[in-house]
Amino acid sequence: MKQVNPPYRVTQRTLAREITYVGVGLHTGQKVAMTVQPAPPDTGILFLRTDVEAGRGLIPARWYSVSDTRMSTTLENEYGTSVATVEHLLAGLSGCGIDNAIIEIDGPEVPIMDGSSEPFVNLIERIGTIDQDKQRYAIWIQKPIDMQLEDKYAVLLPSRIPRITVSIDFPNPAIGFQTFSVELINEAFRKDIARARTFGFAEQITQLQQHGLALGGSLRNAVLVDGDRIVNEEGLRYENEFVRHKILDCFGDLSLAGMPVIGHYYAHKPGHHINSLLLNKLFDSHGSWSYVSIDDYNRFMGISVNHSVTETKCNWRMFARFERMNRANRTLQQGRCDTYGSFWMGRGCRFSSIAT
Repeated sequence: MKQVNPPYRVTQRTLAREITYVGVGLHTGQKVAMTVQPAPPDTGILFLRTDVEAGRGLIPARWYSVSDTRMSTTLENEYGTSVATVEHLLAGLSGCGIDNAIIEIDGPEVPIMDGSSEPFVNLIERIGTIDQDKQRYAIWIQKPIDMQLEDKYAVLLPSRIPRITVSIDFPNPAIGFQTFSVELINEAFRKDIARARTFGFAEQITQLQQHGLALGGSLRNAVLVDGDRIVNEEGLRYENEFVRHKILDCFGDLSLAGMPVIGHYYAHKPGHHINSLLLNKLFDSHGSWSYVSIDDYNRFMGISVNHSVTETKCNWRMFARFERMNRANRTLQQGRCDTYGSFWMGRGCRFSSIAT
């Protein structure tokens, strides 16, 4: 019997109460205080800069807000107000299944904490969450959507279970080639990804700081690689911590879709820039995905309400319902029956039904 969590939970979720984090920005080096607050259903994730003029500080955590992808993901609103290095926090919120939150912050960059998502996840787990009485929706990938930049590429593939697979390849012998794949169900993010820290190279520090980057970096919030050795006395948290952190970054970037993405993200040498381009292409590729409620998706996939896993035949009545829904919502997708049919028929129309 296999149990899963996101995206199969059908209702939205927020925090049980507010959480405050205090730290420094990785790149600005500025001390910052940040409070993550519960929010009503359908709010999504919003940043609110409290140190700027009233009415100019609200920044949606969405793909269209991305303004800079050098070394981190920066979001910006129409007034030019921005918040940087959002990916670790967003990964932690998404990994805990948080759909709605308002993040009040008194500076231009999210505190780096220890360089991973673990500090965010720990406090969220400590204070708890509240399930809200409102439908949860997802983006269901139907056709491959890909992006390539020289030797880097990223693709979203159809998949019944959300999965991220990443490979990296550095000439540095301390890293080299690494690959890792994780299904984003149950405690996988918490156990396999959340603790992975950001990393940097000793020979690049001076150059980065001359460009106003990595001003808050230290051995307390990053893994430092010097030649073929790890400078941090405690060593690595995982043998392949580097590729796991890349997955953490990608997970945070993908959360800018604004809802769970049911699909397989597969990438080689990914970064924030290619992730941003991929999300832009996703929302331009209306015929390659469906906008569905998790409840409808569960029923279509034969997912039972008692959280069990069963082998079931494809529910063609629900299949037809999705096709009618797609035709009625052409502003969101333009799927056709043969799009679904080629995908499902190739799998014999049999699925392992999974639910939270």
